[in-house]
Amino acid sequence: MLLLKGGGLLWEALELRPSEVWGWLALPAGLLIGGIKTELIFERACLRNLDRIDTIEAPQIWQAYRPRFYLFLAAMILLGASLSRLAQGNYAGLLAVAVLDFSLATALLASSRQFRARLKVSEFPRG
Repeated sequence: MLLLKGGGLLWEALELRPSEVWGWLALPAGLLIGGIKTELIFERACLRNLDRIDTIEAPQIWQAYRPRFYLFLAAMILLGASLSRLAQGNYAGLLAVAVLDFSLATALLASSRQFRARLKVSEFPRG
C-alpha cells in the first residue's frame, strides 16, 4: 500500500511540475533511503522480534509484536494520512511524502527477508 500511495503522490507532483528534475529523483531517493533504513534499523528490529517470538512457548498471532508496536503503527498510519492530506497541491510536500512512503515500503519489504529466512515450510501442516 505504501508503494501505491507513494506512486500516487509522485504522479500528482509530476502533474504539477513535469519538467522539474526533483520529481524523477523521488523514487531512487526513496529506494536508497529505504535500503539504509533496512541495514541500520529494520533488520535488527526484525531479528530481535523473531528472537522474542522464539521464546514464547505457544505463540498466538497477537503476540507477533509488543502492544506498544501496535500503538506506534496506528500513530504512523494516522501521521502518514495527515501528511498526505497536507501535501495536496504542494509540489515539495508531495515529493517529501512520496520519498517517505517509498523508503518505508523498501525497508519493510527488504527486512521481511529475515522472517522468510526463519520460516520453515515443514512447520506448517499440509493438506
